Amino acid sequence: MCGISALLLADSSQAAVSELLESLGLLQHRGQDAAGIVTCGHKGRLFQCKGNGMVRDVFTPQRLVALSGYMGVAHVRYPTAGTPADSEAQPFYVNSPYGIVMGHNGNLTNDTELRHFLDYDAHRHINTDSDSELLLNIFANNLQKTGKFRINEQDIFSATQALYSECKGAYAVTAMLAGFGIIGFRDPHGIRPLVFGRRKSLTTSGYDYMFASESVVLDALDFTDIEDVLPGEVVIVSRHAVSRRRLVVEERITPCIFEYVYFARPDSTIDGIPVYNARLDMGVKLARKVRQVLGDKMDIDVVIPVPDTSRAAALQLSHELGLAYREGFNKNRYIGRTFIMPGQEMRRKNVRRKLNAMPTEFKGLNVLLVDDSIVRGTTSQEIIQMARDVGAKKVYFASAAPAIRYPNVYGIDMPSIKELVASGNSDDDVAAEIGADLVFFQDIADLVDSCRRFNPAIKEFDTSVFDGRYVTGDVSAEYLQKLEDRRSDAAMQKKTLPTPEAIGLHNYK
Repeated sequence: MCGISALLLADSSQAAVSELLESLGLLQHRGQDAAGIVTCGHKGRLFQCKGNGMVRDVFTPQRLVALSGYMGVAHVRYPTAGTPADSEAQPFYVNSPYGIVMGHNGNLTNDTELRHFLDYDAHRHINTDSDSELLLNIFANNLQKTGKFRINEQDIFSATQALYSECKGAYAVTAMLAGFGIIGFRDPHGIRPLVFGRRKSLTTSGYDYMFASESVVLDALDFTDIEDVLPGEVVIVSRHAVSRRRLVVEERITPCIFEYVYFARPDSTIDGIPVYNARLDMGVKLARKVRQVLGDKMDIDVVIPVPDTSRAAALQLSHELGLAYREGFNKNRYIGRTFIMPGQEMRRKNVRRKLNAMPTEFKGLNVLLVDDSIVRGTTSQEIIQMARDVGAKKVYFASAAPAIRYPNVYGIDMPSIKELVASGNSDDDVAAEIGADLVFFQDIADLVDSCRRFNPAIKEFDTSVFDGRYVTGDVSAEYLQKLEDRRSDAAMQKKTLPTPEAIGLHNYK
């Protein structure tokens, strides 16, 4: 999972970098591994700064001053393919044809075939293990076929139309053509989010235009007329016009439901669904599940959320059950999100560094802890033990998401079945594994309804991590085994060795 943005200012004398930087700060929750910005200025000259680390670490005032230009693309990375090397920080760039920069959120499921095609047929050099570089080069190869000195919007639509038939999986993309403009498009199933908006320029006539992974970015930067880029749609913004066309219309539109459960900020709206309201409704339905399971054996004294994403669900659950709601964990906000940290040992250590249990809220009580999900069980196990250490009598654990039993292939790093605590296990097995007295999982139908009720036009969601059904139809057992081998914690540890910087644009450091 990554965060992407792109900005084009109406006034070419102004610098886009400050608002691109702000957009990355607002999207930091989507990726904490690496960050990058590429801007375009006078005569199509490109300027780049990217590297591993948080946004605040990668971009110093000295580096930002060097990023001149009125448009640009920005990216925060959470690695799901490739390696954590500096060279795989995005955005990526190719000089031919026309100078193309691209930021990608998602994961391609036919990367092996694409890599072979680019090598043996298109004869394009791929410099990293990232599937995002493959996506960029497929797009570049399609544009190269025009053979033109200068391209127009129709050429871009044609190149993207071909890309849709070549690239399988999930992708939300922001791109920039040097001296031409910015582009945004989504995969035909709409698995990954992308929004688009405009803002009246304060210094000249016309409008500024921006793409971002979440609406909160556009809200914070005073953009209006915010709407989703539709699945299979391409939006092209040049200095002179905005052109948009929906090139592929799939019968099955399936946004990733985990965006609403965990990844997106609660103040975002994705595909017409307000994330906060969806999470409140998850709490309503989870309360029904708790009441159904416990019945007249209800002995819960207090409901306590696991900060931060579960707060809305926990609050509504406590209201539905008529129970006290308390903040029992104090969070150190200077520690990153443990789910998106590489390596299980690092995740385990950082749970106790990030959270501290307050004894007065636990001692002598039967507590119901509410979290957004249970993935590997590492975090849940540590949190439950913390509650017991400060005197909780019983510790129940409720998950706003169903049991995660299958790998995700569309851009979320939970691919290894062996690392999923619920895979092959019953709810009682999971409870025993994480040390809870009882575990409550949301039902899939209830989770889907919590989101769909705010936008009935969306008939289904990508729920593959819960039911193993992959909407793109190309995910085989062989492919899943490849992911198992490539993305397990053991495999990822082998990829953490430092690598020399890859050849590309001059990187301001």
